[in-house]
Amino acid sequence: MQSYKIAVLAGDGIGPEVMQEAVRVLAVVQKRFSFQLELTEARVGGAAIDHDGEALPPRTVEVCEQSEAILFGSVGGPKWEALPPNQQPERAALLPLRKHFQLFANLRPAVCFPNLTHASPVKEELIAGGFNVLCVRELTGGLYFGQPKGTHMENGEAVAVDTMIYKQSEIERIAHIAFKAAQGRSKKLTSIDKANVLENGVLWRKTVTALSSQYPDVRLNHLYVDNAAMQLIRDPRGFDVVLAENLFGDILSDEMAMITGSLGMLPSASLGTKELASGRFGLFEPSGGTAPDIAGKGIANPIAQILSAAMLLRYSLGQHAAADAIDAAVRTAIDQGFRTGDIYSEGTQRVGTRAMGDAIIAALS
Repeated sequence: MQSYKIAVLAGDGIGPEVMQEAVRVLAVVQKRFSFQLELTEARVGGAAIDHDGEALPPRTVEVCEQSEAILFGSVGGPKWEALPPNQQPERAALLPLRKHFQLFANLRPAVCFPNLTHASPVKEELIAGGFNVLCVRELTGGLYFGQPKGTHMENGEAVAVDTMIYKQSEIERIAHIAFKAAQGRSKKLTSIDKANVLENGVLWRKTVTALSSQYPDVRLNHLYVDNAAMQLIRDPRGFDVVLAENLFGDILSDEMAMITGSLGMLPSASLGTKELASGRFGLFEPSGGTAPDIAGKGIANPIAQILSAAMLLRYSLGQHAAADAIDAAVRTAIDQGFRTGDIYSEGTQRVGTRAMGDAIIAALS
């Protein structure tokens, strides 16, 4: 029986609650599909600051290094906001993990289920039947990491500098991920840039276009980022896979998340340079935050965490059938009318975190 080691970092806020449901789902699918998961829990974020004095303790990094993937919850909250910025959970835990494991490719599916179109702020007639868009975002380059960076005084006033840099090899690396993702979906890829203004946008478009010859089955088109932002509102069903650099991907993936209706439904994957026998090492986490206002109340939506576990199975472990089964079980639970408060509507059944997990596990059976 194939065995895998997984690091489980539940974090703060609603993290432990929704993680518990994801672990329960994983226990079911590993039996059904005959593989074994060795799950090792470790502290991260505010919980680690309180217990270990730092957001990313050495033991947590060691556990991750010994694993084939990381199932991550959420970090941060009001309790730690008074700390210096570089010691706060988000900056002192998640960003170092991305850097340490060279997590260069962020995959964020934006899925609006047919029965949940009412929750979207977009007019229902524009999204009848729902939509399914995958954003592939470059995660380790661009404005967020380019040098020089900083603020200095110049002629008596403050001047802030951020540098946007991309190498051809960085663009090729993330583009390969996007093209391959498109091959497994509807074979359509939309590449985002600002080639009419930015030099790196020109290189981005040129590089992606040249690479497309290796993927003749994928239809490639290009959009300027401002036009893409408009088109995602006008016709989200016109997109399949969206490829973007770091800043543009950050903004557009949040827009995609908003138009689905609830962050509580959306998983994400951050894939690294380390290749495994059946995929890539990665960190898998919900797109939402710690939601401290509802933490401990048993009402948080666990679906994003559960779908993150499905992405882990698919992209790191190559357990596609198990991942597909989880995705289908979530759809079944939604179709049966089960709803946590964030997606509730009249005529459906409002349930808590545990009961939603139960419904998904029942559908798996």
